[in-house]
Amino acid sequence: MIVTVTLNPSLDRAIEIDSLARGDVIRARSGRLDPGGKGVNVSRALLANGVASRAVLPCGGDEGAQLVRLLAEEGVDLVAVPIGGHTRSNITLAEPDGTVTKVNEPGPTLSAVEFDAVTGQALAAAGSAGWVVVCGSLPPGVTPEAFGRLCRRIVAAGVRLAVDTSGPALRSAAEAGAHLVKPNREELSEVVGHPLAGRSDVVEAADRVRAWGAGAVLASLGAEGAILVTADTVVSGASVVPAPRSTVGAGDALLAGFLAALSASDAAVAATTANTGAGSRTGHGVAATTDNASPDPTTARAGVAATTGNAGAGPTTAEASVAATADGAGAGSTAGGGFERLGSLPADQVAGGDDRGGARRPDLVAALAEGLAWGAAAVSLPGSRMPRPADLRRDAVVIHPDSDLVRSLASRG
Repeated sequence: MIVTVTLNPSLDRAIEIDSLARGDVIRARSGRLDPGGKGVNVSRALLANGVASRAVLPCGGDEGAQLVRLLAEEGVDLVAVPIGGHTRSNITLAEPDGTVTKVNEPGPTLSAVEFDAVTGQALAAAGSAGWVVVCGSLPPGVTPEAFGRLCRRIVAAGVRLAVDTSGPALRSAAEAGAHLVKPNREELSEVVGHPLAGRSDVVEAADRVRAWGAGAVLASLGAEGAILVTADTVVSGASVVPAPRSTVGAGDALLAGFLAALSASDAAVAATTANTGAGSRTGHGVAATTDNASPDPTTARAGVAATTGNAGAGPTTAEASVAATADGAGAGSTAGGGFERLGSLPADQVAGGDDRGGARRPDLVAALAEGLAWGAAAVSLPGSRMPRPADLRRDAVVIHPDSDLVRSLASRG
């Protein structure tokens, strides 16, 4: 089970237009209304791919009621916390070349009582979770300090925490010991205070965030893919999208796919442990309990074909199979911010040891590849529709050789 917490959810209206011209009357080619908010999208993506998730979020007013109805129609397992304000609405204008213009409302002010209610529901849901994913902007009334306290309480509860936010809240999450943070390039640049011109700059910035206390950084780079930085692994990759339609929710789908693959890896380790009678395993992986090791009979097996390679050598192909179970990782996670507790193959199954000086951990390569496949699929879909298995093109994912980290990134105009 993966629990998501969205403090500032929304109704997302996506409108496809031929071109954006200020001051003109623009006739839309199409439009759609979707549930919105980063954590909401993570839950929607997980559900669309058969991974169990529960979404915790505040809802208020007619907009909040409509958001709840839309999520119920999609089948999302939802914990809606009533608030006095009105859930916000966001508008996205998408042009044929993939250019997206967004107008986001600030959202309702959360009182201290309302924030405490959301926190309480999040912690209650976390009891059965392998991951808690806290995503999105902070609504008015919630300070970065309060957000940091929420993160610390989740970590102290012994649950793995992933955070996708920006600005001071991102730093608060890292300092609270989040196991994983997922900024995009702009958010990572903002939090470290300088531009990121090349991939090596992204790695350096990610290491700085890790020094604050985060276990790992998954930096999304738009069309240029993503880079994962942990204590022992640096790996990057990308996936070509021939006909992009909307980038809304692409980073959320990336995070969902990454966590789904890691949760499946946990389940595979737990099943192996149960079959060998060895009890829980430690080292690079989570100490997994055997109670949650039985795979769901409806489980779909997802093969990730990743092109890999080391510096100075031609790329090679490595295939990592990820068994995606409906229950995910189980409840055997440990508190703290170290990414070694994030969930992975046991140490004796990892070739090459320390990947920052040798071979990269195959479980993390596979998880990044899966996340890239989900993110790329989202870009090819309208609005903030989340990808389903039929939308995924895993064969289009390329994991870069180590030497690729010296390349520059495309400039942002």
